[in-house]
Parts: sequence; C-alpha cells; structure tokens
Amino acid sequence: MRWTIKGLEDLKRVAEEFLDATRDTRVFALQGPMGVGKTTFVKAVTEVMGVEDDVTSPTFAIVNEYRAADGKVVYHFDCYRLKNIGEAMDMGCEEYFYSGAYCFIEWPELIEALLPEDTLVCRFAELPDGTRVIEI
Repeated sequence: MRWTIKGLEDLKRVAEEFLDATRDTRVFALQGPMGVGKTTFVKAVTEVMGVEDDVTSPTFAIVNEYRAADGKVVYHFDCYRLKNIGEAMDMGCEEYFYSGAYCFIEWPELIEALLPEDTLVCRFAELPDGTRVIEI
C-alpha cells in the first residue's frame, strides 16, 4: 500500500486510512531520513486514535507513552540515540513490543534484531516537490 501526503491537510485522511488498513498490526517500524515526517505522522495517527496528550519526538526519552480514547496504550520510540542493541535490551524494549500495545518505532534499523516477526515496515520518503510518501 502507498499513501501520498501533499500537505498537512492530507494527514488526518492518511492516518485514518493507515489505521484501517493495518487494524490487526501493533508494531510499526518507521524507516526514512531525518525530517521526512515520521513524528508528524505518528502525531496524526495518535490523534485519530483519540490521544489527547501532546505527541512529540521521544528523541531524548527514547520512548513516550500515550493513552488512546479507548484506553489502549501507544508507545512511540525514537532509537536514534541508542548506541547499541544492548541499551535497547536494558530498557526492556522487547516487553513493549510483545505487550499487545501499539508501538511506533523511529530508527528501527538500530534494533532490528529485537523486533517481532510481524512488525510492519513503513517506508517514508520525500519527493522533490515536498510531497511525502508512505509505503508498507
């Protein structure tokens, strides 16, 4: 599947379509260069889920936790600052991934060996005209 985001006005629609298309998935590996919109997309998806918290990049915290309107837990990871897979293991990443909660993981390449087999890889790219593309 592929979604195109030409501007902020497209985000809610794409987030709704994304959640509908991936309704049985819980762990998402968000791949793409810095500044491509991964965090902005997670913010849109969590808003559609009814999260009322301020969704920001967990760059320094590594993981942020949110609650959706239905009470489901959402974890948002940014693994960019992890030095090695051991740091991820020490913080208990695997417990998060196998908890049944939604997990959105930025920079998943750094912890790929820990990800469940059914992790859905979402590739983000920016076209020359500024349009963002998400492919799963």
